[in-house]
Amino acid sequence: MTRTLFVTTALPYANAPFHIGHMMEYIQADIWVRYQRMRGAKVYFVGADDAHGAPIMIAAEKAGLTPQQFVAGIASGRQAYLDGFSISFDNWHSTDSPENTALAQSIYLGLRDAGLIDVREVEQFFDPVKGMFLPDRYIKGTCPKCGAADQYGDSCEVCGAVYAPTDLINPYSALSGATPELRSSEHYFFRLSDPRCVEFLQGWTQDGKLQPGVANKVREWFVTNPDGSGGLSDWDISRDAPYFGIPIPDADGKYFYVWLDAPIGYLASLVNLFGKLGKDVDAFLADPEVEQIHFIGKDIVYFHTLFWPAMLKFSGRKVPDNVYVHGFITVSEEKMSKSRGTGISPLRYLELGLNPDWLRYYIAAKLNSHVEDVDFTPSDFVTRVNSDLVGKYVNIASRVAGFLSKRFDGCLATDLGADGDVLLADLRAQVPVVAEFYETREFGKALREIMALADKVNTYVEAHKPWELAKVEGAETELHQACSTGIEAFRILTILLAPVVPATASAVADFLGTEQFTWDDTAATLGGRTIGRYAHLMQRVDAELVEQLFEPAVAAIEPEPVVTPGGEALADQITIDSFAAVDLRVARIVAASAVDGSTKLLQLTVDVGEPSPRTIFSGISSAYRPEDLVGRLTVVVANLAPRTMRFGVSEGMVLAAGHADAAVEPGIFLLEPDAGATPGMRVR
Repeated sequence: MTRTLFVTTALPYANAPFHIGHMMEYIQADIWVRYQRMRGAKVYFVGADDAHGAPIMIAAEKAGLTPQQFVAGIASGRQAYLDGFSISFDNWHSTDSPENTALAQSIYLGLRDAGLIDVREVEQFFDPVKGMFLPDRYIKGTCPKCGAADQYGDSCEVCGAVYAPTDLINPYSALSGATPELRSSEHYFFRLSDPRCVEFLQGWTQDGKLQPGVANKVREWFVTNPDGSGGLSDWDISRDAPYFGIPIPDADGKYFYVWLDAPIGYLASLVNLFGKLGKDVDAFLADPEVEQIHFIGKDIVYFHTLFWPAMLKFSGRKVPDNVYVHGFITVSEEKMSKSRGTGISPLRYLELGLNPDWLRYYIAAKLNSHVEDVDFTPSDFVTRVNSDLVGKYVNIASRVAGFLSKRFDGCLATDLGADGDVLLADLRAQVPVVAEFYETREFGKALREIMALADKVNTYVEAHKPWELAKVEGAETELHQACSTGIEAFRILTILLAPVVPATASAVADFLGTEQFTWDDTAATLGGRTIGRYAHLMQRVDAELVEQLFEPAVAAIEPEPVVTPGGEALADQITIDSFAAVDLRVARIVAASAVDGSTKLLQLTVDVGEPSPRTIFSGISSAYRPEDLVGRLTVVVANLAPRTMRFGVSEGMVLAAGHADAAVEPGIFLLEPDAGATPGMRVR
């Protein structure tokens, strides 16, 4: 029976461009979706921007825009990423939409009719400096569960606990740094602690819809401690005006907390898509054969495994069939950070001309069905792609296709010989194994199996040596069989790789003169068909280009949604403690030189008042000649962790100013202290 699937990824918050963590999740889901489509499943794969909440409202205010204008600016840049990395969403929408408003209010009314909404007077933090009630994410403090510092007011990023902002230890306003005051306000609560919710969720979370490790973690949240603490808590779903969100019906000045309407955005995007297609979305979701699948990160498990299914269940809607949780992506085993040079800009990746299929393959090779982090290591990326995709896979076609064009007018043999038949039979025997790995999201295992098959094909080519057969008079049949077998095997490998490297697979289909591949095509043959002339399918990775992903930049890599005089929106406010953590020092440049192999970097030797000078690599060569910098004072970040680059170790960062868009206002301007400053002085 043909499967029908409704698949989503977590909604990105509409306050910034996509980062590499978003792309990892989209690539993971897209691979699974493409595999299902190749098997004949009907898949509706949708996404949307999470557009509501106080952070959007505050950022828009800083930029001098309405929230709607602000999120529209973000939305306008999404498609370049999705198209660039071949993410096959059927629809991209927004939570700030008529569909989401209607759905959120309808779900709320359903919960209210079920007796699961309470109205209570609560004490809420108020910022006396900003003159407003503080959203949870703008209150920070120490987690009451695990003691981790600088955690947000609604959940802990360290232990995953969810709590009320008033539970925080030593809270402070992330907007002003002020100690917030408690004031009373009327709030609306979803009664997650109701026995009906508890009973449903205890069953739903433990019946195979979650990975075993996730189910075990969720089980802990149901436990009530001897002192009465623990267990499921009711969920505060309202926020006071001013707030950018969806109004709560029959409650003036009250809005749904962004986390209530955000997951409803999955349904809103589906409704929007079905409206375009002229389909009945209610009938679709009422069909018991429809599977609802969510791909999410490990940081939002609580919302997606407790609140979301309970909201759906008790408002009379379909609940998810599976929630697949993944880990984070790190760079060289470090948490991503642009300032430390450990962030990867997806747009920068595309601008450098790096092949998107390379990144899809590399990420897939590290993904499995468990909640494990994925690490991007530049040297490993270069080695793996060059070895697997170029050296093992593409190499097959490049070794045999030319002989077919020159000697046989591109026509494939119908008789492959005994050796050829055995090889293809071996490949086809492993197709179900690869299929099971794709189905269970064990992508790393799938690719290891495919590369093992590629090794077999290369062994066959090496054994038959078509380059030598081409020189032997009377060996035409053997040459034709060997090269045709190589192409037939290459086609099967391409089908197996197609969910991971779709652009490459499409190019191969064009080369072979076939329709886009389905999974059943692994059993077919091209015997007797005339194929096209082979063109190079993939080049080797240039390690220098990969290194440029991590070179320090003084201009923004990704476009910001709002152009201010500096070309980018102001960053979120920080506290004085956060600023004090950055050690800025006056430094004197004692030597400067160009860097061989880089068009952007200068190597600077700087005196920061220490016993010996430091080496810093700075991307300012377009604005300064090395000889003009010697003797100048500047400002450096002195406590930045050293970073090993291809050219050496950089021991800090030189500060410079520049417009985010060099085409608008070219120029890089090194910061320089006033006369009288000396190396080692701290900038405060």
